[in-house]
Amino acid sequence: MDNSSGVGVLDKAVLVLNALEAGPASLAQLVQTTGLARPTAHRLAVALEHHRLVHRDTQGRFILGPRLAELAVAAGEDRLLAIAQPVLAHLRDLTGESASLFRRQGDVRVCVAAAERTSGLRDTIPVGAALPMTAGSAAQILLAWEEPDRLHRGLRNAKFEAATLSSVRRRGWAQSVGEREQGVGSVSAPIRGAGGRVIAAVSVSGPLERLSRAPGRLHAAPVAAAAEKISEGMRRTAS
Repeated sequence: MDNSSGVGVLDKAVLVLNALEAGPASLAQLVQTTGLARPTAHRLAVALEHHRLVHRDTQGRFILGPRLAELAVAAGEDRLLAIAQPVLAHLRDLTGESASLFRRQGDVRVCVAAAERTSGLRDTIPVGAALPMTAGSAAQILLAWEEPDRLHRGLRNAKFEAATLSSVRRRGWAQSVGEREQGVGSVSAPIRGAGGRVIAAVSVSGPLERLSRAPGRLHAAPVAAAAEKISEGMRRTAS
């Protein structure tokens, strides 16, 4: 099938964006995936970076840029956010804790939606905040089902171990106690898109005074149910 639009430079730029959909890529990996000449791939990636359609992670690899998410929201086509927002509000009301939705972008996870606890002591994570992939239950979720090489790279300097991620995969949820911030706990579960791939993590977080040293015992069931509800909504709208 011919996917050419007749505008060569645009078609090549789309090749670069499509290649980055699978995750971070070095220039050499872009060349291999797209079949473009190295100077062409570099020129297009840098031009897309200028327009924030492409970004670079801490290792200098190319990743999809923030402008794409902004455009998706503006167009009203971000199905995940539309499906997740009422579920997050219900999860907040059910648990009494702030609920958040995280997506991975390179070496960070970004809060893309939230339903904040309205009063009392709470863990506030504003939409747009970028948090490390080395700590927190949402980071565990977003890393646990990665390909082995990316998983092992992600464990470098992490506050959790491979055994932790093995437990996460087995039970289907993650918890953290003071990993990201002292005195704060969280529970997270995976949201799955097409083919069962983990595309986001839903979380509740709050002070350990309420969540205790075993937050999963309190909130794993409602968080996992919320994640499944969002995943089901994604499957339904994709069909």
